[in-house]
Amino acid sequence: MKHNCIPQQFQINELIHQSTYLLNGELIEWSGETTDIYSTISSTEDYKPTLLGSIPTLTETEALQALDAASEAYGKGQGLWPTMKVLDRVECMLKFVEQMKTKREEVVKLLMWEIGKNLPDSQKEFDRTVQYIYDTIEDYKQLDRDSAKFHKQSGVHAHIRRGPLGVVLCLGPYNYPLNETFALLIPALIMGNTTIFKPAKFGVLLLSPLLEAFQNSFPKGVVNILYGRGRTVATPIMKDGRVDVLALIGNSKSANALQDHHPKSNRLRMVLGLEAKNPAIVLKDADLDLAIAECIAGTTSFNGQRCTALKVLYVHEDVVDEFNRRFSNAVDALKFGNPWDKDVKLTPLPEPDKPVYIQELIDDAKIKGASILNSRGGETTDNYIFPAILYPVTKDMRVYEEEQFGPVIPVIPFSKIGEPLDDMAASNYGQQVSLFGKDTRTLAPLIDTLVNLVCRVNLNSSCQRGPDVYPFTGRKDSAVATLSVHDALRSFSIRTFVASKDNDYNNAILKELLDSNASNFVSTDYLL
Repeated sequence: MKHNCIPQQFQINELIHQSTYLLNGELIEWSGETTDIYSTISSTEDYKPTLLGSIPTLTETEALQALDAASEAYGKGQGLWPTMKVLDRVECMLKFVEQMKTKREEVVKLLMWEIGKNLPDSQKEFDRTVQYIYDTIEDYKQLDRDSAKFHKQSGVHAHIRRGPLGVVLCLGPYNYPLNETFALLIPALIMGNTTIFKPAKFGVLLLSPLLEAFQNSFPKGVVNILYGRGRTVATPIMKDGRVDVLALIGNSKSANALQDHHPKSNRLRMVLGLEAKNPAIVLKDADLDLAIAECIAGTTSFNGQRCTALKVLYVHEDVVDEFNRRFSNAVDALKFGNPWDKDVKLTPLPEPDKPVYIQELIDDAKIKGASILNSRGGETTDNYIFPAILYPVTKDMRVYEEEQFGPVIPVIPFSKIGEPLDDMAASNYGQQVSLFGKDTRTLAPLIDTLVNLVCRVNLNSSCQRGPDVYPFTGRKDSAVATLSVHDALRSFSIRTFVASKDNDYNNAILKELLDSNASNFVSTDYLL
């Protein structure tokens, strides 16, 4: 594509050479090795990846300096940030989000170029993240209000609040590099933890517009931002043993490897959002118009590069032929183009090697008896492979076993409901399921079983994370801890309290503590 075909507001006119990283409250200039950042979107007539800029390739030295800074800021619980008043932490977060909002245009543009997310979804990711921060602040204030009281049981007064856990290593994913990263970072911070944050490999430059906001909104050492390879910077941080929480959205292999490096894993709190193989189950009485529309959204939104994507479709044999025909036509009708193109649904893949991997899955399935149902399935360009609907898929195929995280859609026919249920029970994953049907006598026992196999049953709708106030978690290899506006505050904190026997001596001390406002912890004041 010629550069002049790209709308002016989306053109890359200046490269972003990110030459600083955030360490102990300072933007440190880096003069060492750097890594170029490319987009798989071409801005020339002959296909060529587009250079977007570069980032520092930091080393173990800088990683351990960041750990020193975060550890010093936490001060084993005695630092400024963990002991700060609720009001003051809220003001820091409000200062940050107000500055963040001024960078919307820059971040949205980089979301499109770096990971290929279309314009409406990029805008939605930014706006949803801003709203998530505001919602977190409000829930934190409500938590504070609920804690601003004393309990009494068996002659003992208790003043119970939630306290921080310590130093958090935060690693976000490339598919939602802003939203899901901040879904870890924001609650960790507001609860009084200090953080070391390394962006994902893709979707890294979009944080550049926010670095100054992080620097001037939080006390030194509270937020430290590193660039480089995870193996180089995250591994030595974990080996050191001073990290209290590993917060990661990504792959279970990475989570296990990092956890294994920690010398005292019994002390390590894990907050993990991991892979999933969410199925759709289409019953024979399903509304096919609705099921097909939702399965299109579930399988192809952001090219299937979502942990909540529908990655396998079980369709009852009585309706599978009609479903496949109509579903194939609907998939083939989806528009492929650049993220800013009007009404585009399919966009370039950010991982250069992903088309080759998807083709391997297709070839393996075809060798073992599956066919590509849709006429455009498997069409390949330099930066894309068109979604292929594979049918019938069997358990010996790689596409059945592996989380494809890309545009390939396996369809499995079933005659008895026990078939998909047994597959789900045997699966290593247990995040969500989409269930399509309407007969309540059939649905009721199915729901009762499915809620014990996954953590969210979506009735006649595709799997998704939102709304963010609802629990987001999973069973087995799919998650550890729960992320929602409400639950994340609990995932990054622990209940802690002051206990006092009910006698005149202690009660006089408590009264003086409350009247003097000398303690940030022992207080019945709260924010409205």
